[in-house]
Amino acid sequence: MRILIAGDVVGKPGRGILKGFIDKKKNDYDFIIINGENAAAGFGITGKLADEFFEWGIDVITGGNHIWDKREMYEYLANNDNILRPLNYPMGVPGSGYVIKKTKSGEKIAVISLQGRVFMPPIDCPFAKMEELFWELGQDVKCIIVDFHAEASSEKVAMGWFLDGRASLVFGTHTHVQTSDSKILPKGTGYITDVGMTGSHNGVIGMKVESIIPKFLTSLPQKFEVAEGNERLNGLDIEIDSKTGICKKIERLDLSIDDIAAL
Repeated sequence: MRILIAGDVVGKPGRGILKGFIDKKKNDYDFIIINGENAAAGFGITGKLADEFFEWGIDVITGGNHIWDKREMYEYLANNDNILRPLNYPMGVPGSGYVIKKTKSGEKIAVISLQGRVFMPPIDCPFAKMEELFWELGQDVKCIIVDFHAEASSEKVAMGWFLDGRASLVFGTHTHVQTSDSKILPKGTGYITDVGMTGSHNGVIGMKVESIIPKFLTSLPQKFEVAEGNERLNGLDIEIDSKTGICKKIERLDLSIDDIAAL
């Protein structure tokens, strides 16, 4: 099966270039996953935007620490398991941390959202939560995709090795800068430390330079605004053996508007 992953979609510029790519290429993929927690002006996502993504043909939206930014999402998450909050939040929070769906050709696929703990809010252990989930999933689901939303590269790399041979793909999100370490680990798990950002690359991880630099210079609160121009889609083009769950190909995507227009 062939799977598209799109990294953290930031604001209107990110949504625009993502739609342009999906309109052209969605029929090439059996399944499409995006991280959408920054889709609403860079902070959080709304139910309306989630519905639009699903209408475009996106199958699952993963989240992270910003999934909670819009209060309306608490109820939306509780009633829609195609958009995920991290699995390892404490008991009692709304929503689900994983979903099992079927691809266009009928194979089962599990998508899991996890959040790291290093330099991040203190929540439950993502490694322990994954162990618990494997018992729940059993042997029936071969294709398992994990979005590990974490700050520290070391924690992400450790998760890749921890899940090697048990997950089909582990991709990192949150830092918005695509890393060049995409690989297939020895036991067949595809891995990348960070898939990157879909949005404007004219700023600082999707935000206007002039709204970010004063924060570093003064440490005073600033109003962050989404950058515009030089939009790029960062993501992955993945091929997985549906019978074994082994990753057969992992290709990084870093596409401009012109690149997409030429497809």
